[in-house]
Order: sequence, then structure tokens, then C-alpha cells
Amino acid sequence: MRPNRVRERWNAGEAAVSGWLSFGNSYTAEIVGLSGVDCVTIDLQHAMTDVSDMIVMLQAISATPATPFVRVPNAEPGIIMKALDAGSYGIICPLVNSVGDAKALVDASSYPPLGGRSFGPARGLLYGGPDYAQHADATIVRLAMIETREGLAAVDDICAVDGLDGIFVGPSDLGLNLGRGTAADPSDSDVRAAIDRCLAAAKAAGKRAGLFCPSGAVARRRAEQGFDFVVPNSDANLLKAALAAELAVIGKA
Repeated sequence: MRPNRVRERWNAGEAAVSGWLSFGNSYTAEIVGLSGVDCVTIDLQHAMTDVSDMIVMLQAISATPATPFVRVPNAEPGIIMKALDAGSYGIICPLVNSVGDAKALVDASSYPPLGGRSFGPARGLLYGGPDYAQHADATIVRLAMIETREGLAAVDDICAVDGLDGIFVGPSDLGLNLGRGTAADPSDSDVRAAIDRCLAAAKAAGKRAGLFCPSGAVARRRAEQGFDFVVPNSDANLLKAALAAELAVIGKA
């Protein structure tokens, strides 16, 4: 089976860097996949992207060195299985607030006897190879998003769930839920403490910790702090920032 570059980075003791796709466009997916990132995450939760977009974007990413990931819109088993069958090598699941939610993620993304994923890996066989079924459970990465008060309160127990590779912190949602704003690199002490708590819980359980970041500089700092999976902002936000900078140069900002 084709290896997962995220796992390769982790096995080498390094943090994995992921691109983040908000545009439902295969050309953008190809550009980001060729940029040098370790993986590319297609966002089905908040982005302007649906399942039909996801399939052609996965096809585009498969022609690049990057490994394809998908942030699903929810923990519904059907969409998790669809993303995996379409060739995703990683699932980031939002709003995991309890051990039950984390177990449901593992169950939907694992074949029996580990879970209840049904067989039919369509593009998974094309991308992963003919031995996909034998190695999929050990190759796919499963990250549960911690972004609410409930998830934060249960983070130690969530990290202990067998089959879960780790957690992914949504700093803006976590700040919003704590009543401290939506900064992607928060300065508020309560939000910073909550992020540190998530990192410590993951490390204590021998699991991985990921984080969405507003820039490469913040992503590097978070990787140096110990985060294993960092996202240096999204394609949409990077485009807006680049346009604003260029317009400022010509006096149009």
C-alpha cells in the first residue's frame, strides 16, 4: 500500500505540515499538493466544497507527492466512509466532544474486527494499491477535533481511545466556546492554557496533536512547542492576504 507521508514524518520524529483547501477546485488542489507540504486537507465542513468537488480534488492530489486528507463535516459514518473510499488517507472529524464521539470516528474509519467500516474502497484501491484492505487501518490517520468546552473537559479520555491517532485543535472555535474571541493565534491566557492542555493530554496518551495556524511562522512555533501536525492557514486566507499586500503596494488598500 502507498505510504502515508504524515506517518513517515511522525516516524522520523518530525511535525507534518498540511495545506488546507477551502476552494472546491482541482487546480487549487494540484497547486497546493505540489507546494512541498506533506499532505493536503480538503475541508468539507466550512469550505465551499461538496462531495463531488472532493472526488476530483482527491484525484488531483493523487498526482502530487502530498498525501490527501479530508476534514469531514460531521461524525456521520456515511461521509467518513465515502471520503476514505474516495482515496483520503486521513480523517479530521469536527466537534468530538466525548469518548463516544471518538469511538464512533474510529469505528467508521476501521474495518472489522477493529471497527464497522464496510468494504468498497473504490478509489482507495486505485490510490492505495491492491493490498489496500490489508493495510488501510494502519495507514489511515484519524484525528478528533477539540473545539468546545465539552471536548476540552473530556480531552484526556478522548486521547485514550484505542485506534485514535490524535487530536486536532480548532483555536478559533475553542476561543469562541470559552467566550474569548476567535483568534487563530490566541493571546488570551485561558485559550492558550486550553491549547496547552490539549497538547499535554495527547502527549501523555502517546498520541499526536495538531493545530490550525494563521501563518507559517506560527506553525513553526507550534511545531517547536511539540505539535505534530500543523496547518499554515488556508488557501482562501492566504489568497486574501496576498491580494491585500499587493494592493497596498499600489495604493489600493
